Amino acid sequence: MATTKAAIKTLKPGKYCVIDGEPCKVLDVICSKPGKHGGAKARLEAVGIFDKRRRSIVKPASTEIEIPLVDKKTGQVVMITGNTAQIMDLETYETFDVEIPKEMKEKVIQGNEIMYWVLMGRKMLVTGK
Repeated sequence: MATTKAAIKTLKPGKYCVIDGEPCKVLDVICSKPGKHGGAKARLEAVGIFDKRRRSIVKPASTEIEIPLVDKKTGQVVMITGNTAQIMDLETYETFDVEIPKEMKEKVIQGNEIMYWVLMGRKMLVTGK
């Protein structure tokens, strides 16, 4: 699992983080002011990249949170079976199966090159080339 760490208060909308072991895209970060006897709190709202579930956490703003390292690669669509596409990486020639998102169904064509991301050992299709 390729991750790094960063303070919650440094995250911006559109960046990525890990909540409950699931890579998520940050929607909003709200930091409250520190009180008389305590530090600032941060409310982080995010949506899961793979499961599209909305998640939110409230922690001290200086708390370190895991940030997934996004590895962007290109591959070729070898075969399409239902909602699954078999992709061959263009660098390593490794083949693997990945689910096709509903919004990309018509863009994924057999024989075409496609861009995919690897996050925490899981793969997802992003765009067609």
